[in-house]
Amino acid sequence: MKDLSPKSGDLEAIETASRDEISDLQLHRMKKSLAHAYNNVKHYKEAFDAAGVHPDDLTDLADLSKFPFTVKQDLRNNYPFGMFAVPRDQINRIHASSGTTGQPTVVGYTQNDLRMWEQVVGRSLRAAGLRRGDILHNAYGYGLFTGGLGVHGGAEAMGLTVVPISGGMTQRQVRLIEDFKPTGMTVTPSYMLSVLDEFHTQGIDPRKSSLNVGIFGAEPWTNAMRQEIEQAFDMHAVDIYGLSEIIGPGVSMECVETKDGLHIWEDHFYPEIIDPNTGEVLPDGELGELVFTSLTKEAFPIIRYRTRDLTRILPGTARSMRRMEKITGRSDDMIILRGVNVFPTQIEEQLMTIPSLAPHFQIVLERAGRMDSLTVNVEATPTAGPEAASAGATELAHKIKASVGITAKVALGAPETVARSQGKAVRVIDNRPKE
Repeated sequence: MKDLSPKSGDLEAIETASRDEISDLQLHRMKKSLAHAYNNVKHYKEAFDAAGVHPDDLTDLADLSKFPFTVKQDLRNNYPFGMFAVPRDQINRIHASSGTTGQPTVVGYTQNDLRMWEQVVGRSLRAAGLRRGDILHNAYGYGLFTGGLGVHGGAEAMGLTVVPISGGMTQRQVRLIEDFKPTGMTVTPSYMLSVLDEFHTQGIDPRKSSLNVGIFGAEPWTNAMRQEIEQAFDMHAVDIYGLSEIIGPGVSMECVETKDGLHIWEDHFYPEIIDPNTGEVLPDGELGELVFTSLTKEAFPIIRYRTRDLTRILPGTARSMRRMEKITGRSDDMIILRGVNVFPTQIEEQLMTIPSLAPHFQIVLERAGRMDSLTVNVEATPTAGPEAASAGATELAHKIKASVGITAKVALGAPETVARSQGKAVRVIDNRPKE
């Protein structure tokens, strides 16, 4: 693999700043962010007042623990623009993601927010080893999902040539990689394995491709998958992390020279690790739920947002800013399938609309070849005939595709065949191989 380590002058000054310098900047920015949220977002004023805290109470970074958490339901309760801290006519872009009830969570960006987003994405792409003039094959989805456009803006701002191919059309993906000869590729890791299969189908040696680095995110992936991709393509594989509620891709990034966790861009996003059951802040090094507070966002400040992602915070290595380990799981029941967030309740909602199917189901996750697959085991109602039940199963598959955005197999059984539980229902069976 090609050596993509940074050269002298590649890094921003903040990336090698001392911890004291970083902490001083964070405290200054956090005071402003708390005041901005409190003064301009009704939800935050009411939440802070109810908790008996005021932005002036923050005199030290540790004081952030006095402030209430923000959760996804808060965003849904304020749909569509209730969490915005600037007038609507100052919003330059809106993104949205689907929620468990079909109600999207909406995020907005001012012009300054978009410039900041470009900065952290550009910093991330440089950490991955890309440099001005390189070609980036961007296979993240475009649209309301933040992945495609988020990477695109940062890549162009740092001087890359972007191929905005988005997802799908796997044969064409390989064709354009061969024809355009990109240096880097951004894509979900599971889809990269499908691209690898297509290389083999077309009789092309992937190790002879132009790719020097693959930048993978939007779903958890293991070091075993990293090794397989690196060996198959003779390229580096690095991890990028982000979520729309915080900014989108570019919250943290793995540095190609170390590949030892993702450096959090702490000048813009302040991380905490909490006990997911008690909410207690845990010291660096302990496993818990990741919480973020934005430090510089204008349109959509976010205070102590519970990501539900489980990880731990570690000292910086290649950069001064601290690292987070690869995400090991979630503290809720969300499934990430091929980069799409899926909740069992979304399946349940669609199932409940079909009279010929009973309201009992179980989701089975497997790895079929290279791609994760999802099967929904359902059963017919006792009164439904075979034809009605079969039609109901077909309808459910269509409804899941239309509402959730994934292709799921629906396995229809006779009444009483779906596993029952005496306590909390076991909705998800994950048979995917562990690392």
